[in-house]
Amino acid sequence: MKQVKCKFPVRILTLLLGLFLSVSAFAQSTITGQVKDATGEPVIGASVLINGTSNGTVTDLDGNFSINVQPGATLTISYIGFQKQQVAATNGMVITLQEDQAQQMNEVVVIGYGAVKKSDLTGSVTALKPDSKNKGLVVNAQDMLAGKVAGVSVTNDGGTPGGGANIRIRGGSSLNASNSPLIVIDGVAMDQTGVKGVSNPLSLVNPQDIESFNVLKDASATAIYGSRGSNGVIIITTKKGRRGLQVSYNGSFTVSRNSKNLDVLSADEYRGLIANKFGTDLYTLDANGNQVPTAYSRLGKANTNWQNEIFRTAISHDHNVAVSGQVANRLPYRVSAGYTNQQGIIKTSNFERFTGALTLNPSFLNDHLKVTLNAKGMWTKNRFADGEAIKAARQFDPTQPVYASGYDNFGGYYQWLDDGTALNDSSWPKTYYSLATKNPVSILNLKNDRAISRDFLGSADVDYKVHGFEDLRLHMNLGADVSQGKQTTIKPAGYPSEDGRQTYYYGYNGWDKILKRNLSFNAYAQYYKDLNDSHHFDVMAGYEWQHFWRSQHSLTWGKYPTTNPNYATLQAKQVAEGLIAAGEAPIYNLSPYDYKTENYLVSFFGRANYSYKDRYLFTATLRDDGSSRFKDHWALFPSFAFAWKAKNEPFLTNVEKISDLKLRLGYGQTGQQEGIGDYNYFAVYGINKGTSSFYPITRRDGKPYGVLNRPDAYDPNLKWETTTTYNAGVDLGFLNNRLTASIDYYYRKTTDLLNRAYVAAGTNFKNTVMTNIGSLKNTGFELALDYKAIQTDDWFWDINLNATYNQNKITELIGGDKNYYVAVGGISAGTGFNAQAHTVGKPAFSYYVYQQVYGKDGKPISGVVVDRNGDGQITEADKYFYKSPMAPWTFGLSSRLSYKQWDLSFTLRANVGNYVYNNYDAASSDLSAVWSSSKFLSNRPLESINRGWASTEEHAVLSDHFVQNGSFLKCDNITLGYNFTNLFRMGNYSGLGGRLYLAASNVFTITKYKGIDPEVFKTGLGATPGIDSDIYPRPFSLTLGLNLNF
Repeated sequence: MKQVKCKFPVRILTLLLGLFLSVSAFAQSTITGQVKDATGEPVIGASVLINGTSNGTVTDLDGNFSINVQPGATLTISYIGFQKQQVAATNGMVITLQEDQAQQMNEVVVIGYGAVKKSDLTGSVTALKPDSKNKGLVVNAQDMLAGKVAGVSVTNDGGTPGGGANIRIRGGSSLNASNSPLIVIDGVAMDQTGVKGVSNPLSLVNPQDIESFNVLKDASATAIYGSRGSNGVIIITTKKGRRGLQVSYNGSFTVSRNSKNLDVLSADEYRGLIANKFGTDLYTLDANGNQVPTAYSRLGKANTNWQNEIFRTAISHDHNVAVSGQVANRLPYRVSAGYTNQQGIIKTSNFERFTGALTLNPSFLNDHLKVTLNAKGMWTKNRFADGEAIKAARQFDPTQPVYASGYDNFGGYYQWLDDGTALNDSSWPKTYYSLATKNPVSILNLKNDRAISRDFLGSADVDYKVHGFEDLRLHMNLGADVSQGKQTTIKPAGYPSEDGRQTYYYGYNGWDKILKRNLSFNAYAQYYKDLNDSHHFDVMAGYEWQHFWRSQHSLTWGKYPTTNPNYATLQAKQVAEGLIAAGEAPIYNLSPYDYKTENYLVSFFGRANYSYKDRYLFTATLRDDGSSRFKDHWALFPSFAFAWKAKNEPFLTNVEKISDLKLRLGYGQTGQQEGIGDYNYFAVYGINKGTSSFYPITRRDGKPYGVLNRPDAYDPNLKWETTTTYNAGVDLGFLNNRLTASIDYYYRKTTDLLNRAYVAAGTNFKNTVMTNIGSLKNTGFELALDYKAIQTDDWFWDINLNATYNQNKITELIGGDKNYYVAVGGISAGTGFNAQAHTVGKPAFSYYVYQQVYGKDGKPISGVVVDRNGDGQITEADKYFYKSPMAPWTFGLSSRLSYKQWDLSFTLRANVGNYVYNNYDAASSDLSAVWSSSKFLSNRPLESINRGWASTEEHAVLSDHFVQNGSFLKCDNITLGYNFTNLFRMGNYSGLGGRLYLAASNVFTITKYKGIDPEVFKTGLGATPGIDSDIYPRPFSLTLGLNLNF
């Protein structure tokens, strides 16, 4: 056979081989894309897998991914709680995952000492993730809860920079003890006391570090926390490390201004008032023929708007950086740092904060052993503005200047002066007139009031699934909360105050330092067991130990001015005594204070869950608490709950329109022991302090200086408050859960109320004592609705509505007849007056006032009230209980509309039926006092001018005319945002992703209330709601924010 030789040019073969290799090289290229959910939110950590291989990647903080794959190849996109999708790979692809309702119901919700599937909840629990696209100005974590959860009311402490808030869950359950919920951060139950510069436990965590909130509302959910669970529980879980390096930045700049001034007389209007009321003569003659200056002669020539003088446009900024990933694919970590500088709209006020957080969450032994280590640190610096300046700015004579000559002793600020001969110092011929309004600008500028705090919160959480017995888990948590805050206050000589120390002459120097160390340990074992497909058991038992320790040290003093005639003598004497160093000014009225306290809480607890055929759920919990605060240390707190998952019944399984139906019943008891002190059940002796507390045992400078110990009042039978709660609820879902609803009815009764009550003379060491005095109840219902009105690839619209009705009533008070009451709600209008009281049959803190009489023209008649008992005279017996500061109805409405990369959202809140005592209006109601004691002038609001009153009697000040409707509708924020991806993309770098947004906060308030703001809830233990006492105004703010993911 003839052999045929094929000659192929080497050149052509080389060309074809190169072409083949080139095509092969371009067959696989870098494909980028983004994964988001139906709301437009990026899905972080979604799995992107090449079909038929184990090759893949995960999405970053923007939902972006980058993968080397052949264009057109099939990718599988998956994430927990969403339906898997298979898509063809194309560059720049955007994948929208749809929720998997079955998986959504299996989402884990954190509860007390453990977690449970959302579908298996038997109690009233709300799980909430922070809304990153509708937040406005957020400085503290409580700002993220306002208006978002049914039954939860959040009222911040006005516009104070870095200020705290009052959080109430289903109304208040106590009169004098704490009404604030228990805060649990990463498994550490916090105490409710702050230190100088830190207002509340929620301040300890940067809002940007929060992964989720879980709000436990009824006793079947909170009883596992026993004596600390009466007011509900808020569990905060912070973010952890994830696979893949992720770097993010969140920053914002905010401009804030005062949203409203009170209408007072301008300078020209005030001159007209004085002329009309007192005439235009410059002086009158007294009985001896001496000239006496008139009100008109004391008017100035300035035109000063004092409210404008104390307010400013404030600039604030906030920056946060977070890095997460894994070290050597074994150690997940997340580290974050934040800086906040919030300037207050009142001059001199400012809040500065540095935060840092580190989380390590490795797992070992094939994920049987999981460890989570959390460390959070915070450093804050505050400068406080004296709230007295707000009141003074509304009252100070508008015809006077800010500064004036001849006032060098007073910092150059114009003030109302009086004779100063009593000081026996020729350089001080004048001093302040103690009753006069002080120059508001001087109040701010001359007082240097600062606080610096350092805080550390750490926890170590260990979870072990026992090898060979995987149904058993052992869990342990160690926690430490250490905080220290020091407030330093300096008022130089000339500061406008009259406080017994004669600060205007000696000045005032002082510091107050608080240190607290709280340690906790808890451990529990949890056993799960499934018996075939019908029975599921989950049993848990544990132990907890908590120690709360706190100390306070303070020192205050004044200094003699060098012009004092006794300066040299006192200086030499105090140097010889070692009180001061040579050359230092002698000290006036040195006052130290030292105090330490601690308490322990030891607990045993357990929980049992049983489920039958995933339809009938039973939960029982029991906690045995032992507290050092009571003689009878131990108390049991049980709870029981039942839920019926009706949707899983055969007759509803195939009903497509109903996607969820669950009925819940719950009962439980919880306790209360916060806010009452640590040593109220046995005799404690304290050291007398104060200039009037010395006894003539020894003498100093010729004066008595004997110091004795004194006993404090106590009740040996003191015990904790106990709250019993019944709850019935239903959870509904329709249209594949596009429309969901939860409805709850509750009844709560608190017995053995803790309150300070009067005791008979001679029966105790004081006339009041902390004791158990009665009971109260709260009844109400909650409604939470969520409707995903539009859900397409480009459009998404979500509407969330919640409504709450709560009725509060005192059912028993021990210590008197049917007319017995406990006076509360002290006011500055008048001396020693109280505008509120507790009594049986009325809501707590009800207003206790006189009934105003009105004329035919509809105007209130000065000093005329109704003689309700008809005895012909006006006495305290004519008072009656009128309205409540608590809103029976509260509403929250939030909505977000997104189109492609754009989103628009807002939050509205409403309170209906709450009333406010307008303390400022009452205090300035007497027009005759504009020329007070013939020594100083003061301004008045237009409301007082129109009313025309001239009465200072108690029944005039405590008139129900000043109890005004505080119902309101507020727009908390409106946010417009634009999301971007793949910015500056090049090569294998997928580029920057992020969001740019503009947010307006405190946009508007619609109300009939005549004061500045109807939300006047004061913060802190013992504070009473509903008294408008010059709260720091909430500003209107515009925020420009930028979120970047690298």
